[in-house]
Amino acid sequence: RALPFFPDDSALRASWSLGQNLYTPEDIKTTELIEDDRPYAAWLYFAAGLIADTRRSLDIVEFSVGMVGPAALGEPLQKWVHSVIDSPEPRGWHNQLSNEPTLQIFYERNWRRPWTPAWLGAVGLTSDVTPHLGGALGNVFIHAGGGGTIRLGTDLPADYGAPRMRPSLPGSEFFVPSKRISAYLFAGLEARAVARNIFLDGNTFASSHSVEKFPFVGDFQGGLAVVILDMRLSFTYVFRTREFMLQDDADKFGAIALSFRI
Repeated sequence: RALPFFPDDSALRASWSLGQNLYTPEDIKTTELIEDDRPYAAWLYFAAGLIADTRRSLDIVEFSVGMVGPAALGEPLQKWVHSVIDSPEPRGWHNQLSNEPTLQIFYERNWRRPWTPAWLGAVGLTSDVTPHLGGALGNVFIHAGGGGTIRLGTDLPADYGAPRMRPSLPGSEFFVPSKRISAYLFAGLEARAVARNIFLDGNTFASSHSVEKFPFVGDFQGGLAVVILDMRLSFTYVFRTREFMLQDDADKFGAIALSFRI
């Protein structure tokens, strides 16, 4: 076994990913520090994961290294995108979190439970339910949580859901298509107990802007994944309960993920 808690009969896979997350307050037109809203922040990171799949359960351990702060290049990227789409220029990036190297580990365990009523099978569809537990430890996130996802479509044994921006419900970068073209819908929920979130708590080793966060956060999400040969494209819409005390409304955002098998 690669790790002591991986099942003996699991097939091992590896995954690699490069990501960049951007966070801004609601009002991006002012140059002043907005004390009652989240800080400007960007996170650029590289992650390597080890996946143990028994076809009944999936364990994911992921390590990431990266940088929060100006070195994560959030300001030039957002300004460029806004110039292309003719949106207001963000003017408060000089208030962003300071440069800070990041080390992070995530762990998740998923259990797949097939659940296909006869009427679904009669039209060539299958469904499953995937409960999960997981957590994170590092100077970016410290949290623990659990929840579940239900999927409906074709080729469900190929993966445990599309990858999504953390912190979020789990998915998997790895997939094995058994058909040339397949697709599925998914919906899920998760509750997390949050001890640290650098994008709300501020820098670990330097003074920075911060806001008082809620200790518990809930995610509700749904989406669609399409697999064509060795490519998977997915879209996820997320509704997240308020993360900090002075936040006016819940977060609502979308995520697009494109994965390739090599």
